[in-house]
Amino acid sequence: MSQAKPQKALPKVLPKVLPRVLVAMSGGVDSSVAAAMLCDEGYEVAGVTLKLWGGPSDSGCCSVSDVDDARWVADRLGIEHHVFNFGDDFEQHVVDPYVKDHASGRTPNPCVECNRHIKFDRLMRRAEALGFDLVATGHHARIVDTPAGPRLARGADFGKDQSYVLHMISAELLKRLLLPVGDITKDEVRQIAAERGLMTAAKPDSQDVCFIKSDTGRRSFLGERIPLRPAKIVDRSGEQVGTTDAVELVTIGQRRGLGVLSTHEPRYVVEIDAENSTVIVGDQSELQVAETQVTQWQWSADTCSDEVQVQTAAHGPVFPAVINDDDHGTADAQVIRWLKPHRAVAAGQSVVAYKDDVVIGGGVAA
Repeated sequence: MSQAKPQKALPKVLPKVLPRVLVAMSGGVDSSVAAAMLCDEGYEVAGVTLKLWGGPSDSGCCSVSDVDDARWVADRLGIEHHVFNFGDDFEQHVVDPYVKDHASGRTPNPCVECNRHIKFDRLMRRAEALGFDLVATGHHARIVDTPAGPRLARGADFGKDQSYVLHMISAELLKRLLLPVGDITKDEVRQIAAERGLMTAAKPDSQDVCFIKSDTGRRSFLGERIPLRPAKIVDRSGEQVGTTDAVELVTIGQRRGLGVLSTHEPRYVVEIDAENSTVIVGDQSELQVAETQVTQWQWSADTCSDEVQVQTAAHGPVFPAVINDDDHGTADAQVIRWLKPHRAVAAGQSVVAYKDDVVIGGGVAA
């Protein structure tokens, strides 16, 4: 009787191992859903909440309760949750420059600097050191593939788009970043959170600067750190038309809250000379400029001489312009030439250029 030939063992089909992802969880609904979506897709997910600000906060992103909310969501999703204390880095790269900018008459954008130095530098380096392959956040923006590599683009929900405050992320970092909620609307985010039974489903969005309390504002915060200096308010002829009790709180384009003698025509801040404690005001036409000088410019794509769309505020409109590449694309000193007269941009504010909703570059108004 012949013996049956032994069957060859079938090759083992190993399950696909997806990368390890560290999700920055602020305790809000967007990052909660970002973590949930990645869990559903099979990634090995862990959450982290950044302890950045040790002082009082009521903005909904830096309090003890936000850490607790993030931990609760992580438990609900069955993932690890960590807390990283980056308070010293936050003071050095965000709070101190914020105070110094106000003291010099500039209008800083601390959320941009937090992203630049903390979330997309310090956190990325810590995640890599701990063996994570990718970092994810709950920002409303997208990463798109282009012939030149990955680029940052506007999120699906234009009203919640956060690409402006993320414009500085390099193509190399984009390769290690996931933005799960960028392809859906905020309403869809809340719906997913509700369906998953996440306690953050109806949590309000964080507002304003996380380290400035809404009931005391910038005046109290800055007054505890630098002396607030009174200043005279003059018109272009040099005639004094009023005073302000804190030149550090004045910004370009401001109209309200100035101690200006009443006239028939509204007056706006058109220039700030903090060194000499002087604020210059004029009519609205004096706020219109043909170009804006920009420093710290970073191209995220090849240089572009065509018409672009430029945004100068986090949720502001866009305006047509061309970029004069004064430094041949070496990441500094560009001139934004507006195709129509444009309202002056306060020094310190971010200026971000788009082409077909894709970020092509950005910098800081000089």
